[in-house]
Amino acid sequence: MSSIHPDIARILITQEEIAVRTAELGRQISDDYAGEEIMLVCILKGAFVFMADLARAIECPVQTVFIAVSSYGNSTQSSGVVRILTDLDKPIDGRNVLIVEDIVDTGLTLSYIAGLLRDRHPKSLRICALSNKPQCRKKEVQIDYCGFVLPDEFVVGFGLDFKDFYRNLPYIGILKSELYRKPEC
Repeated sequence: MSSIHPDIARILITQEEIAVRTAELGRQISDDYAGEEIMLVCILKGAFVFMADLARAIECPVQTVFIAVSSYGNSTQSSGVVRILTDLDKPIDGRNVLIVEDIVDTGLTLSYIAGLLRDRHPKSLRICALSNKPQCRKKEVQIDYCGFVLPDEFVVGFGLDFKDFYRNLPYIGILKSELYRKPEC
């Protein structure tokens, strides 16, 4: 295990726990889609680390596409305004689409993206999230595959960031509160 970063108050989910849970999700997804192709839609930037591991854990034929959105900027809270920075580069109509997200908290961003993609007529549309903070929900979204339910703490690592830093940490940790103003979900 790697050493703890000095800005981290404590590790919440270890690298090993993430690896085990990602493998479990990959098996479940493989079973659910048995023999069918899946198009993984990675929500950038945060989900790229998780999606790389998840894609390797899925045994079905997989294609990957990326969509870049912004709703946080440099804040610890979602603004509620979702901006598409980079759209998909392939059509999804008639395809099995699995949205891959790093964290679902307010649900505003994911609800917007799911609606946008539903309007493009996929064969199926499901959501896989590495982490979930249901206590922060402002808009309900159905998460079909969930890695971990998190407490109401500001977390970073394994793709999750603060001001675009800490994504490279191999675990999910709680950022020391003196480095930011504590968000209310």
